[in-house]
Amino acid sequence: MRNVVIIGSGPAGLTAAIYAARANLAPLLIEGWQSGGQLTTTTEVENYPGFAKGIMGPELMKDMRAQAERFGTEFLTGDVSAADFRRRPFTITVDGERTITAKTVILATGASPVQLGLKNESRLIGHGVSTCATCDGFFFRGKELVVVGGGDSAVEEAVFLTKFATKVSIVHRRDKLRASKIMQDRAMKNERITFIWNTVVQDILGDDVVTGVRLTNVVTGKTSDLPCAGVFVAIGHRPNTALFVGQLDLDAKGYVVTGKGTATSVPGIFAAGDVQDSTYRQAVTAAGTGCMAALDAERFIESSG
Repeated sequence: MRNVVIIGSGPAGLTAAIYAARANLAPLLIEGWQSGGQLTTTTEVENYPGFAKGIMGPELMKDMRAQAERFGTEFLTGDVSAADFRRRPFTITVDGERTITAKTVILATGASPVQLGLKNESRLIGHGVSTCATCDGFFFRGKELVVVGGGDSAVEEAVFLTKFATKVSIVHRRDKLRASKIMQDRAMKNERITFIWNTVVQDILGDDVVTGVRLTNVVTGKTSDLPCAGVFVAIGHRPNTALFVGQLDLDAKGYVVTGKGTATSVPGIFAAGDVQDSTYRQAVTAAGTGCMAALDAERFIESSG
């Protein structure tokens, strides 16, 4: 029987582990086969407090993990294949084999950016391909960029990127945006933003870094190459909540609904980070909610005896 089981090893999960371990709760963190979450796919992180000169994403996650381990967090590498939150103690199955019981569970499984599915996309992640303008826009000062998408997220990213880029081209498969009217107006009035309608990105060009995109017009079938230094994919995020459907309250997009603090609809189950945050999606906000979840779990254990 575990006091606290944490599912997920990004900033939310590791911060929760640090706090839970320091509270002598001996947490078990199930870190999955890709330990560290999305930050392990980024290069330099310059907006995480405490690192005046920046820090590489994988290094930041390695340091967080070491800190959690130092205070007594136990780590289990594997993927959660099943979870039963219908009764306490809760049960979690890892890789279809090992079953763990827990008094409380902190969900920090994150959200995965929806990708285009191009062969060069994953290869050039962190080398010109990004899914977060707030994280990476600074590195493209004075460059020309491409944003893929037509919703609020894509337009918001494009507007933000004009703070750094000389030109931002929004590539959208339709002839009008899905974004809200206010966001559309903001983009249309921005001299640094251009629109490429009825077009899809067929490939991302570049050997070591992005040098351009290959575009195909879905109406004419014409293909052309557009030089650029970066491609920001903004076609949405998918919360990693498939295992929790029918057990926890989820919103229309599949994110875990949290009430006061980090509490979910099931007492004793808490959620932190991108799995319950579709708005901010930053490492520092994830870490903040990880702290909150650990404190909430500690209080729950104390109050329930």
